[in-house]
Amino acid sequence: MRMRDTFIKPMHPEGIRFVAIFAAVTIALFLVADFLGWIGIGLTVWCYYFFRDPVRVPPMRPGLVVSPADGIVSLIERAVPPIELGMPQQPLTRVSVFMSVFNCHVNRSPVAGEVTALAYRPGKFFNASLDKASADNERNSLCIRMEDGRELAVVQIAGLVARRIVCFVKPGSKLQTADRFGLIRFGSRLDVYLPEGVVPSVSIGQTMIAGETVIADLLSPDQSR
Repeated sequence: MRMRDTFIKPMHPEGIRFVAIFAAVTIALFLVADFLGWIGIGLTVWCYYFFRDPVRVPPMRPGLVVSPADGIVSLIERAVPPIELGMPQQPLTRVSVFMSVFNCHVNRSPVAGEVTALAYRPGKFFNASLDKASADNERNSLCIRMEDGRELAVVQIAGLVARRIVCFVKPGSKLQTADRFGLIRFGSRLDVYLPEGVVPSVSIGQTMIAGETVIADLLSPDQSR
């Protein structure tokens, strides 16, 4: 890997117009005062890095559930999947990953499978780290059916600053593990509802890397962890 690639990451196309806006404002700020222009440069660089879309290498072993987002595990609890997905209304283990405005916000599929349901629901904009965000905030939910017939739900949740959920897939879309399926602007959360009987292998406070960090092992015979 070249040294340049360590610091300069590719940007997702969703970010192009935002970086252009920040750059235009920066030029205007320089016309007012140099120090304001330098602040604008800093914000433009931040905007570029917010929309960064680095290459991720998922684990190759079958049966692994990977994190759909960069961030910190904020909650692990039993909860009922979003009703709009049409999944059985019984509690499943939910792992929540909170993304700050400094995390990469490209969302990736936790598993390989087919998107069997997709539902957007408007809502409020509480801090995404709060438990009630899963129930009350604006969200976009996906149900993914894996090859063995089991289903997993992943939910994009808008946060206090986030005001736009973007989804790239639709019902019937086929996904591989770590495929990009959406992003959220600007700071938010992803919930993963694991199939019944699957125990997460992460803990609260753990740092996650989208498409790479393993959340759970669907094939593990040891479900007591």
